[in-house]
Amino acid sequence: MNYLLVLALAGASPSASSTENVEVTSIAEAASELRPMLKTGTLLVSKGDCLAVRVYTQSPFTHIAAVIRRNGRPFVYDAANGVGVRCQTLENYLQIQSPDELHIFQPTRPLNSSQQKQLAGWLDGQLGRPYAVAHHISGERGKGVHCAEYVAEALYKCGLIKVKNPAKVSPASLVKGITIYNVYLQTETVHIIAPIREPTPSSTWYGQAWRSTKTCTATCMSKFRRCVLCQ
Repeated sequence: MNYLLVLALAGASPSASSTENVEVTSIAEAASELRPMLKTGTLLVSKGDCLAVRVYTQSPFTHIAAVIRRNGRPFVYDAANGVGVRCQTLENYLQIQSPDELHIFQPTRPLNSSQQKQLAGWLDGQLGRPYAVAHHISGERGKGVHCAEYVAEALYKCGLIKVKNPAKVSPASLVKGITIYNVYLQTETVHIIAPIREPTPSSTWYGQAWRSTKTCTATCMSKFRRCVLCQ
């Protein structure tokens, strides 16, 4: 696949970084782990189940979001299927997005006040814009926007990267671009390992069978929505 992202920062050069791996067992624990380290310009990259994105991009990266920190609290901006461009608290983002694995990327150089204002202004200015991804194939800009396009253009607006065609950028190509030239460094990977759902015990065998079936069906439907519907 063609990488349409053109990198970026004046004076940047390739670099390697070490990444800390953290395992948590709940969304609340993940939010507590992430909250102190997120700042304006931080990127959150998910490894998810969406088969369409994984197959087309040949990468496990399926979603990307940007962070703006206000009054000591991180707010997460992204473009999501069926919702469009939105801004959420970290806790709501994690609850709704439900990533199994979240990769944290930090700017190698702190954003100055002008860059922070430009980044926040662009992200806020796009709120409510509809989600669309079909134009990713053609590269023609439209009314809608997908997650990587939204974040790539935000980084362009504040001078962190240059990009030939934001519509053609994928989460994988954006990650490749910002890291290979040391614009961003991956600092942490958070693995959210949800506990196995056990059916509520029943006093009869048929009641237990029914509850087990309900639990199994709900789990399968959740997996289906994430893999096929990308929700």
